[in-house]
Amino acid sequence: MTTETHTSRQAAVERTTQETRISARVDLDGTGRHEIATGIGFLDHMLAQLSRHSLIDIDVTVDGDLHIDGHHTTEDCGIVLGTALARALGDRSGITRYGDALVPMDETLTRVALDLSARPYLIWRVAFTCERLGTLDTELLREWFQAFAQAGGITLHVETLYGQNNHHIAESCYKALARALRTAVALDPRQGGRVPSTKGTLASSD
Repeated sequence: MTTETHTSRQAAVERTTQETRISARVDLDGTGRHEIATGIGFLDHMLAQLSRHSLIDIDVTVDGDLHIDGHHTTEDCGIVLGTALARALGDRSGITRYGDALVPMDETLTRVALDLSARPYLIWRVAFTCERLGTLDTELLREWFQAFAQAGGITLHVETLYGQNNHHIAESCYKALARALRTAVALDPRQGGRVPSTKGTLASSD
């Protein structure tokens, strides 16, 4: 069960299944304030980076079936945050829509390009050489990005051009996503409140 509320460019979403109970709130016009408790320390760290560098306020609390593994918690967290983003964007009128970022982190360089198109798609060209970062399975990072893109209506391309340290690779992905989102969700004064599409709509069916 999912319940949603949204006002202005803020949204709150609660989602309950037999695997997870999640509540989240986002404010697209925030300052990067965050309160995050997923039960997975490394995921908390990544979401803190996402908030801080996008300047989107994020509150998220997850009670998940971590006695099994981190899969449901990680994926469902992506779903709920993506849903909250989509609700906060509303009809997406007036936004810049596109964003991209090239983010270095020591020896690592990651590129993210995205379109808030309401047409979800993920290209993921990121490789890890270890199975876990903290208690998080590295294969679940792709699952988070996939869920976030799908629920958020985002065409999302993520590519690590090079890197060796797995922590740096993961963190550069979230920081690049954050910087690209910061651009894309920003209101463009030249749009005059129009939907940035020649179709006149960015509805999920277009």
